Amino acid sequence: MNSRQRLITALNHQQPDRVPLDLGATSQTGISASTLYQLRQALGLKQKPITIQEPAQILGKVDEDVLQALGADVVGLWNPINTLGVKNENWKPWMTPDGTPTLMAGGMEFSVDDQGMTYVYPQGDRTSPPSMRLPSDGCFFDNIDRGGEFDEDNLDARRDFAADFGVFDDDTARYLEQESRRLATDTEFGVVGMCGGGGFGDVFTLPACWVKGKPQGIRKMEDWLMAHLLYPDYLHELFSMQADIALKNLEIYRQAVGDRVQVIWLSGTDFGTQNGTFTSVEHYRELYKPYHKKLNDWVHANTAWKTFYHTCGSIVPLLDDFADAGIDILNPVQCSAAGMDPTMLKQKHGHHFTFWGGGVDTQQTLPFGTPEEVRREVRERLRIFSPGGGYVFNTIHNIVGKTPVDNLMAMYETVKEFQKESAK
Repeated sequence: MNSRQRLITALNHQQPDRVPLDLGATSQTGISASTLYQLRQALGLKQKPITIQEPAQILGKVDEDVLQALGADVVGLWNPINTLGVKNENWKPWMTPDGTPTLMAGGMEFSVDDQGMTYVYPQGDRTSPPSMRLPSDGCFFDNIDRGGEFDEDNLDARRDFAADFGVFDDDTARYLEQESRRLATDTEFGVVGMCGGGGFGDVFTLPACWVKGKPQGIRKMEDWLMAHLLYPDYLHELFSMQADIALKNLEIYRQAVGDRVQVIWLSGTDFGTQNGTFTSVEHYRELYKPYHKKLNDWVHANTAWKTFYHTCGSIVPLLDDFADAGIDILNPVQCSAAGMDPTMLKQKHGHHFTFWGGGVDTQQTLPFGTPEEVRREVRERLRIFSPGGGYVFNTIHNIVGKTPVDNLMAMYETVKEFQKESAK
Protein backbone atom coordinates (compact mmCIF):
# COMPACT_ATOMS: atom_id res chain seq x y z
CA MET A 1 0.00 0.00 0.00
CA ASN A 2 1.04 3.58 -0.49
CA SER A 3 0.28 6.10 2.23
CA ARG A 4 -3.04 7.23 0.77
CA GLN A 5 -4.30 3.68 0.38
CA ARG A 6 -3.11 2.89 3.89
CA LEU A 7 -5.06 5.80 5.35
CA ILE A 8 -8.23 4.97 3.42
CA THR A 9 -8.05 1.35 4.55
CA ALA A 10 -7.67 2.34 8.19
CA LEU A 11 -10.51 4.87 7.95
CA ASN A 12 -12.76 2.12 6.60
CA HIS A 13 -11.98 -0.01 9.67
CA GLN A 14 -10.00 -2.54 7.70
CA GLN A 15 -6.51 -3.72 8.58
CA PRO A 16 -3.85 -1.84 6.58
CA ASP A 17 -0.41 -3.25 5.88
CA ARG A 18 0.86 -1.13 8.77
CA VAL A 19 -0.44 1.54 11.12
CA PRO A 20 -0.70 4.95 9.43
CA LEU A 21 1.35 7.72 11.04
CA ASP A 22 0.58 11.43 11.20
CA LEU A 23 2.84 14.33 12.17
CA GLY A 24 1.71 17.84 11.36
CA ALA A 25 -1.39 17.29 9.23
CA THR A 26 -3.62 19.30 11.58
CA SER A 27 -3.40 22.04 14.17
CA GLN A 28 -3.74 19.44 16.95
CA THR A 29 -1.39 16.78 15.56
CA GLY A 30 1.63 18.99 15.00
CA ILE A 31 4.90 19.89 16.63
CA SER A 32 6.38 23.00 18.19
CA ALA A 33 8.83 24.75 15.86
CA SER A 34 11.69 24.55 18.35
CA THR A 35 11.18 20.81 18.88
CA LEU A 36 10.89 20.24 15.13
CA TYR A 37 14.23 22.02 14.65
CA GLN A 38 15.86 19.57 17.08
CA LEU A 39 14.11 16.60 15.47
CA ARG A 40 15.49 17.54 12.06
CA GLN A 41 18.97 17.58 13.56
CA ALA A 42 18.48 14.18 15.22
CA LEU A 43 17.30 12.73 11.90
CA GLY A 44 20.44 14.02 10.18
CA LEU A 45 18.49 16.35 7.91
CA LYS A 46 19.63 19.71 6.60
CA GLN A 47 19.22 22.44 9.19
CA LYS A 48 17.19 25.43 8.13
CA PRO A 49 14.72 27.90 9.66
CA ILE A 50 11.39 26.30 10.50
CA THR A 51 8.40 27.70 8.62
CA ILE A 52 5.58 28.53 11.05
CA GLN A 53 2.48 26.73 9.83
CA GLU A 54 0.25 27.95 12.66
CA PRO A 55 1.46 31.02 14.58
CA ALA A 56 -0.73 30.97 17.71
CA GLN A 57 0.72 27.62 18.80
CA ILE A 58 4.02 28.26 16.96
CA LEU A 59 3.65 24.97 15.09
CA GLY A 60 6.30 24.18 12.51
CA LYS A 61 5.55 23.05 8.98
CA VAL A 62 6.68 19.43 8.73
CA ASP A 63 8.47 19.24 5.40
CA GLU A 64 8.45 16.18 3.18
CA ASP A 65 12.01 15.16 4.09
CA VAL A 66 10.90 14.75 7.72
CA LEU A 67 7.76 12.88 6.69
CA GLN A 68 9.82 10.51 4.54
CA ALA A 69 12.39 9.95 7.29
CA LEU A 70 9.67 9.04 9.79
CA GLY A 71 7.51 7.08 7.36
CA ALA A 72 4.53 9.40 7.88
CA ASP A 73 1.42 8.90 5.78
CA VAL A 74 -0.67 12.06 6.08
CA VAL A 75 -0.40 15.74 5.16
CA GLY A 76 -2.72 18.67 5.71
CA LEU A 77 -4.35 20.89 3.14
CA TRP A 78 -4.22 24.07 5.19
CA ASN A 79 -6.20 27.22 4.49
CA PRO A 80 -4.06 30.07 3.09
CA ILE A 81 -5.05 32.48 5.89
CA ASN A 82 -3.55 31.69 9.30
CA THR A 83 -5.02 31.93 12.80
CA LEU A 84 -4.19 35.63 13.13
CA GLY A 85 -5.95 36.45 9.85
CA VAL A 86 -2.70 36.87 7.90
CA LYS A 87 -1.94 35.20 4.58
CA ASN A 88 0.84 32.63 4.80
CA GLU A 89 3.21 34.11 2.22
CA ASN A 90 6.20 36.46 1.87
CA TRP A 91 7.99 34.68 4.73
CA LYS A 92 10.30 36.70 6.98
CA PRO A 93 12.83 35.68 9.68
CA TRP A 94 11.54 35.44 13.25
CA MET A 95 13.24 34.03 16.35
CA THR A 96 11.40 32.04 19.03
CA PRO A 97 12.13 32.86 22.69
CA ASP A 98 14.51 29.90 22.92
CA GLY A 99 16.47 31.10 19.89
CA THR A 100 15.10 28.77 17.22
CA PRO A 101 15.30 30.38 13.76
CA THR A 102 11.93 30.39 12.00
CA LEU A 103 10.10 31.95 9.10
CA MET A 104 6.86 33.78 9.90
CA ALA A 105 4.24 35.04 7.43
CA GLY A 106 5.36 38.45 6.14
CA GLY A 107 2.18 40.21 7.20
CA MET A 108 2.55 39.29 10.88
CA GLU A 109 3.32 42.23 13.16
CA PHE A 110 4.92 42.00 16.60
CA SER A 111 6.05 44.25 19.45
CA VAL A 112 8.08 43.43 22.57
CA ASP A 113 7.76 45.16 25.96
CA ASP A 114 10.41 45.80 28.63
CA GLN A 115 9.76 42.41 30.27
CA GLY A 116 10.32 40.55 27.03
CA MET A 117 6.61 39.85 26.40
CA THR A 118 5.91 39.59 22.66
CA TYR A 119 2.58 40.88 21.35
CA VAL A 120 1.00 40.06 18.01
CA TYR A 121 -1.66 42.03 16.14
CA PRO A 122 -4.80 40.76 14.35
CA GLN A 123 -4.42 40.75 10.57
CA GLY A 124 -1.03 42.41 11.08
CA ASP A 125 -2.72 45.72 11.93
CA ARG A 126 -0.80 47.73 14.53
CA THR A 127 -3.64 50.24 14.82
CA SER A 128 -5.67 47.51 16.53
CA PRO A 129 -4.96 46.36 20.10
CA PRO A 130 -2.78 43.22 20.16
CA SER A 131 -4.79 40.01 20.35
CA MET A 132 -2.21 37.51 21.68
CA ARG A 133 0.96 37.55 23.78
CA LEU A 134 3.99 35.30 24.23
CA PRO A 135 5.97 35.28 27.51
CA SER A 136 9.74 35.67 27.29
CA ASP A 137 10.19 31.95 27.98
CA GLY A 138 6.96 30.76 26.34
CA CYS A 139 6.33 28.17 23.65
CA PHE A 140 2.99 29.47 22.33
CA PHE A 141 0.88 32.62 22.32
CA ASP A 142 -1.97 33.19 24.79
CA ASN A 143 -5.20 34.99 23.92
CA ILE A 144 -5.74 38.50 25.26
CA ASP A 145 -9.26 39.25 26.45
CA ARG A 146 -10.20 42.37 24.50
CA GLY A 147 -13.96 42.00 24.84
CA GLY A 148 -14.46 43.08 28.42
CA GLU A 149 -17.92 42.97 29.96
CA PHE A 150 -21.08 42.39 27.93
CA ASP A 151 -24.52 43.96 28.21
CA GLU A 152 -27.00 41.18 28.94
CA ASP A 153 -29.87 43.43 27.85
CA ASN A 154 -28.31 43.99 24.45
CA LEU A 155 -27.18 40.55 23.28
CA ASP A 156 -27.39 39.83 19.57
CA ALA A 157 -25.24 36.89 18.47
CA ARG A 158 -25.41 37.58 14.74
CA ARG A 159 -24.32 41.17 15.31
CA ASP A 160 -21.74 40.36 17.99
CA PHE A 161 -20.01 37.66 15.91
CA ALA A 162 -20.53 39.14 12.44
CA ALA A 163 -16.78 39.69 11.94
CA ASP A 164 -15.75 36.28 13.23
CA PHE A 165 -16.90 34.08 10.35
CA GLY A 166 -17.04 34.43 6.60
CA VAL A 167 -17.56 32.59 3.34
CA PHE A 168 -14.42 31.49 1.46
CA ASP A 169 -13.51 33.98 -1.27
CA ASP A 170 -12.42 33.15 -4.82
CA ASP A 171 -8.72 33.41 -4.00
CA THR A 172 -9.09 30.85 -1.21
CA ALA A 173 -11.06 28.50 -3.46
CA ARG A 174 -8.42 28.74 -6.18
CA TYR A 175 -5.64 28.05 -3.70
CA LEU A 176 -7.46 25.01 -2.32
CA GLU A 177 -8.02 23.67 -5.82
CA GLN A 178 -4.40 24.13 -6.90
CA GLU A 179 -2.83 22.81 -3.69
CA SER A 180 -5.16 19.80 -3.51
CA ARG A 181 -4.23 18.93 -7.11
CA ARG A 182 -0.54 19.18 -6.26
CA LEU A 183 -0.89 16.94 -3.21
CA ALA A 184 -2.98 14.40 -5.12
CA THR A 185 -0.69 14.32 -8.15
CA ASP A 186 2.80 14.90 -6.80
CA THR A 187 2.56 12.89 -3.56
CA GLU A 188 1.09 9.63 -2.33
CA PHE A 189 0.14 10.99 1.09
CA GLY A 190 -3.35 10.85 2.53
CA VAL A 191 -4.76 14.37 2.84
CA VAL A 192 -6.68 16.10 5.62
CA GLY A 193 -8.58 19.18 4.49
CA MET A 194 -8.31 21.74 7.30
CA CYS A 195 -11.67 23.28 6.47
CA GLY A 196 -13.05 24.11 9.92
CA GLY A 197 -16.50 25.59 10.37
CA GLY A 198 -17.81 23.11 12.94
CA GLY A 199 -16.06 24.54 15.98
CA PHE A 200 -19.24 25.54 17.78
CA GLY A 201 -18.39 26.94 21.20
CA ASP A 202 -14.62 26.63 20.82
CA VAL A 203 -13.28 28.67 23.74
CA PHE A 204 -9.96 29.19 21.93
CA THR A 205 -11.76 31.10 19.19
CA LEU A 206 -14.07 33.12 21.47
CA PRO A 207 -11.50 35.94 21.95
CA ALA A 208 -11.24 36.03 18.11
CA CYS A 209 -7.51 36.70 17.81
CA TRP A 210 -7.94 37.45 14.09
CA VAL A 211 -10.62 40.15 14.57
CA LYS A 212 -9.53 43.77 14.75
CA GLY A 213 -10.67 46.08 17.52
CA LYS A 214 -12.86 45.03 20.43
CA PRO A 215 -14.84 41.81 19.91
CA GLN A 216 -18.44 42.17 21.02
CA GLY A 217 -20.74 39.89 22.99
CA ILE A 218 -19.90 36.98 25.30
CA ARG A 219 -16.18 36.35 24.95
CA LYS A 220 -14.76 35.27 28.34
CA MET A 221 -14.60 31.54 28.96
CA GLU A 222 -16.37 31.72 32.34
CA ASP A 223 -19.17 33.86 30.88
CA TRP A 224 -19.49 31.48 27.94
CA LEU A 225 -19.88 28.42 30.15
CA MET A 226 -22.54 30.17 32.23
CA ALA A 227 -24.35 31.18 29.04
CA HIS A 228 -25.31 27.54 28.51
CA LEU A 229 -27.71 28.00 31.42
CA LEU A 230 -28.44 31.72 31.22
CA TYR A 231 -28.60 32.48 27.50
CA PRO A 232 -29.23 29.28 25.49
CA ASP A 233 -31.11 31.22 22.79
CA TYR A 234 -27.98 33.33 22.24
CA LEU A 235 -25.92 30.18 21.67
CA HIS A 236 -28.52 28.77 19.27
CA GLU A 237 -28.53 32.04 17.34
CA LEU A 238 -24.74 31.99 17.05
CA PHE A 239 -24.50 28.30 16.15
CA SER A 240 -27.24 28.64 13.54
CA MET A 241 -25.31 31.45 11.86
CA GLN A 242 -22.08 29.45 12.03
CA ALA A 243 -23.75 26.37 10.55
CA ASP A 244 -25.21 28.34 7.64
CA ILE A 245 -21.77 29.76 6.80
CA ALA A 246 -20.10 26.37 7.30
CA LEU A 247 -22.47 24.69 4.85
CA LYS A 248 -21.69 27.32 2.22
CA ASN A 249 -17.97 26.79 2.80
CA LEU A 250 -18.32 23.02 2.60
CA GLU A 251 -19.96 23.34 -0.81
CA ILE A 252 -17.15 25.66 -1.99
CA TYR A 253 -14.62 23.23 -0.56
CA ARG A 254 -16.25 20.28 -2.34
CA GLN A 255 -16.15 22.13 -5.65
CA ALA A 256 -12.52 23.12 -5.09
CA VAL A 257 -11.00 19.82 -3.89
CA GLY A 258 -13.44 17.06 -4.81
CA ASP A 259 -12.18 13.63 -3.83
CA ARG A 260 -8.57 14.78 -3.49
CA VAL A 261 -8.92 14.82 0.31
CA GLN A 262 -9.91 11.83 2.39
CA VAL A 263 -10.59 13.60 5.69
CA ILE A 264 -12.23 16.91 6.50
CA TRP A 265 -11.20 18.63 9.76
CA LEU A 266 -14.27 20.42 11.10
CA SER A 267 -13.86 21.24 14.79
CA GLY A 268 -11.37 21.87 17.56
CA THR A 269 -13.94 22.47 20.31
CA ASP A 270 -12.97 20.83 23.60
CA PHE A 271 -15.86 19.11 25.37
CA GLY A 272 -13.79 17.52 28.12
CA THR A 273 -11.64 18.51 31.07
CA GLN A 274 -9.13 16.26 32.81
CA ASN A 275 -11.86 14.86 35.07
CA GLY A 276 -15.14 15.22 33.22
CA THR A 277 -17.08 17.04 30.53
CA PHE A 278 -17.42 20.81 30.15
CA THR A 279 -21.12 20.40 29.46
CA SER A 280 -23.79 17.90 30.37
CA VAL A 281 -25.08 15.28 27.96
CA GLU A 282 -28.40 17.12 27.95
CA HIS A 283 -26.79 20.43 26.99
CA TYR A 284 -24.77 18.71 24.27
CA ARG A 285 -27.92 17.20 22.81
CA GLU A 286 -29.77 20.48 22.97
CA LEU A 287 -27.11 23.00 21.94
CA TYR A 288 -24.42 21.23 19.91
CA LYS A 289 -25.58 17.92 18.48
CA PRO A 290 -28.12 19.34 15.99
CA TYR A 291 -25.43 21.48 14.37
CA HIS A 292 -22.81 18.73 14.36
CA LYS A 293 -25.33 16.41 12.75
CA LYS A 294 -26.28 18.99 10.13
CA LEU A 295 -22.68 19.38 8.95
CA ASN A 296 -21.82 15.69 9.17
CA ASP A 297 -24.97 14.69 7.30
CA TRP A 298 -24.07 17.09 4.50
CA VAL A 299 -20.53 15.70 4.26
CA HIS A 300 -21.73 12.10 4.19
CA ALA A 301 -24.46 12.83 1.63
CA ASN A 302 -22.23 14.78 -0.75
CA THR A 303 -18.69 13.40 -0.38
CA ALA A 304 -16.62 10.37 0.57
CA TRP A 305 -14.77 12.38 3.25
CA LYS A 306 -14.52 11.27 6.86
CA THR A 307 -15.26 13.97 9.44
CA PHE A 308 -12.50 14.81 11.94
CA TYR A 309 -13.33 16.30 15.36
CA HIS A 310 -10.79 17.25 18.01
CA THR A 311 -11.88 17.31 21.65
CA CYS A 312 -9.56 16.98 24.60
CA GLY A 313 -10.36 15.52 27.97
CA SER A 314 -12.77 13.03 29.49
CA ILE A 315 -15.60 12.72 26.97
CA VAL A 316 -16.90 9.20 27.69
CA PRO A 317 -20.49 10.30 28.48
CA LEU A 318 -20.71 12.00 25.06
CA LEU A 319 -19.32 9.25 22.85
CA ASP A 320 -22.63 7.62 21.93
CA ASP A 321 -24.05 11.01 20.97
CA PHE A 322 -20.92 11.85 18.97
CA ALA A 323 -21.45 8.64 17.02
CA ASP A 324 -25.13 9.40 16.49
CA ALA A 325 -24.21 12.89 15.27
CA GLY A 326 -22.08 11.31 12.53
CA ILE A 327 -18.57 12.05 13.77
CA ASP A 328 -16.14 9.64 12.10
CA ILE A 329 -12.75 10.51 13.62
CA LEU A 330 -11.92 11.43 17.22
CA ASN A 331 -8.71 13.19 18.24
CA PRO A 332 -6.57 13.43 20.39
CA VAL A 333 -7.85 10.42 22.42
CA GLN A 334 -6.66 11.71 25.78
CA CYS A 335 -6.16 8.40 27.59
CA SER A 336 -4.84 10.17 30.70
CA ALA A 337 -8.23 11.80 31.35
CA ALA A 338 -10.78 10.22 33.68
CA GLY A 339 -12.48 7.16 32.23
CA MET A 340 -10.60 7.31 28.91
CA ASP A 341 -9.22 3.79 29.18
CA PRO A 342 -7.77 2.81 25.78
CA THR A 343 -8.94 -0.81 25.95
CA MET A 344 -12.49 0.28 26.74
CA LEU A 345 -12.43 2.87 23.96
CA LYS A 346 -11.29 0.34 21.36
CA GLN A 347 -13.63 -2.44 22.45
CA LYS A 348 -16.75 -0.36 22.97
CA HIS A 349 -16.37 2.42 20.40
CA GLY A 350 -13.73 1.24 17.94
CA HIS A 351 -16.33 -0.09 15.49
CA HIS A 352 -17.55 3.45 14.86
CA PHE A 353 -14.73 5.91 15.45
CA THR A 354 -11.31 6.06 13.93
CA PHE A 355 -9.07 7.02 16.85
CA TRP A 356 -6.48 9.52 15.65
CA GLY A 357 -3.93 10.01 18.42
CA GLY A 358 -3.68 8.39 21.81
CA GLY A 359 -0.18 7.16 21.02
CA VAL A 360 1.64 8.67 23.99
CA ASP A 361 0.85 11.18 26.72
CA THR A 362 2.21 14.66 25.92
CA GLN A 363 1.44 15.95 29.43
CA GLN A 364 3.80 13.60 31.25
CA THR A 365 5.36 10.65 29.46
CA LEU A 366 6.75 12.29 26.32
CA PRO A 367 8.11 15.51 27.86
CA PHE A 368 9.14 14.16 31.27
CA GLY A 369 9.52 10.38 30.99
CA THR A 370 12.53 8.32 30.01
CA PRO A 371 12.99 6.92 26.49
CA GLU A 372 12.17 3.46 27.84
CA GLU A 373 8.94 4.73 29.41
CA VAL A 374 8.04 6.31 26.08
CA ARG A 375 8.73 3.06 24.23
CA ARG A 376 6.62 1.06 26.66
CA GLU A 377 3.61 3.38 26.42
CA VAL A 378 3.79 3.68 22.62
CA ARG A 379 3.98 -0.08 22.15
CA GLU A 380 1.05 -0.65 24.50
CA ARG A 381 -1.15 1.90 22.71
CA LEU A 382 -0.30 0.43 19.32
CA ARG A 383 -1.15 -3.03 20.58
CA ILE A 384 -4.54 -1.85 21.80
CA PHE A 385 -5.64 0.55 19.06
CA SER A 386 -4.22 -0.90 15.83
CA PRO A 387 -6.08 -4.23 15.35
CA GLY A 388 -8.78 -4.10 12.69
CA GLY A 389 -7.90 -0.63 11.43
CA GLY A 390 -9.70 2.45 12.67
CA TYR A 391 -6.49 3.94 14.02
CA VAL A 392 -3.93 6.56 12.99
CA PHE A 393 -0.90 6.93 15.24
CA ASN A 394 -0.21 10.36 16.66
CA THR A 395 0.65 11.78 20.05
CA ILE A 396 -2.09 13.04 22.37
CA HIS A 397 -2.25 16.60 20.99
CA ASN A 398 0.71 18.57 19.65
CA ILE A 399 4.31 17.80 20.58
CA VAL A 400 5.18 20.76 22.76
CA GLY A 401 8.32 22.83 23.09
CA LYS A 402 11.18 21.53 25.28
CA THR A 403 10.26 17.88 24.63
CA PRO A 404 13.50 15.85 24.76
CA VAL A 405 14.51 14.77 21.28
CA ASP A 406 15.68 11.41 22.65
CA ASN A 407 12.09 10.73 23.65
CA LEU A 408 10.86 11.68 20.19
CA MET A 409 13.32 9.33 18.56
CA ALA A 410 12.29 6.55 20.97
CA MET A 411 8.65 7.10 19.98
CA TYR A 412 9.20 6.99 16.23
CA GLU A 413 11.64 4.09 16.43
CA THR A 414 9.05 2.11 18.40
CA VAL A 415 6.37 2.85 15.82
CA LYS A 416 8.67 1.61 13.04
CA GLU A 417 9.53 -1.53 14.98
CA PHE A 418 5.85 -2.28 15.59
CA GLN A 419 5.00 -1.66 11.94
CA LYS A 420 7.66 -4.12 10.81
CA GLU A 421 6.57 -6.76 13.30
CA SER A 422 2.89 -6.46 12.39
CA ALA A 423 3.65 -6.67 8.67
CA LYS A 424 5.25 -10.13 9.01
